[in-house]
Amino acid sequence: MKKLVVLTGAGISAESGIRTFRDAGGLWESYRVEEVASPEGWIANPELVLNFYAKRREELLSAVPNEGHLGLARLQDSFQVDVITQNIDDLHERAGNQHVLHLHGELTKVCSTCDQSYIVSLPSESPYIRLGDTCPRDCQLRPFVVWFGEAVPAIEQAIDIVQQSDIMVIVGTSMNVYPAAGLIHYLSKEAPIYLIDPKTVSTPYDQRITFIQQPASIGVPLLEKRLRSK
Repeated sequence: MKKLVVLTGAGISAESGIRTFRDAGGLWESYRVEEVASPEGWIANPELVLNFYAKRREELLSAVPNEGHLGLARLQDSFQVDVITQNIDDLHERAGNQHVLHLHGELTKVCSTCDQSYIVSLPSESPYIRLGDTCPRDCQLRPFVVWFGEAVPAIEQAIDIVQQSDIMVIVGTSMNVYPAAGLIHYLSKEAPIYLIDPKTVSTPYDQRITFIQQPASIGVPLLEKRLRSK
């Protein structure tokens, strides 16, 4: 089976009702990035940060995977599919994708502020962290999310996946957020690239890219048909 790597961004989850940060009506219109998505914001007001992510988890509980997520899962019948996502939701997993790498962390998990190895899933019936909730070393728990200004630990694993892939699919991302946007540079020169997004996305690889200018829920099924016909 050919190896297919998929890089996904906020656009694929937006169709499931997950608010994006940068679009009109997005989260940054209600919150400043420095307040809720940075180490400095955490130090200044941890309760605000915990409340922000609690609301995001509540939002996620009512969201369901759309045809973009489901179509990528169906491709596992014909390809070895690795999903590398910039999203912190679990919609890819709920759609049935077996191999998902989260570059920016996972909303459904928490980690210790003093022990990087301590990462646990929150129970779905109580998806909250409060001040005073601690790890076994008695350190405060925080969202398992990579904030602005923090390193992206999974990027090396993502590079390895891309380097070994035969086909690359990009869905719902502006290709402006690094280091994720730089993953395309590690793809083999012979590997075809498909980019699915309703907006115009410009990359240095435009001549190699097959553009499907549709939202993920329409574009991924179109991609399915194209790949299966080859």
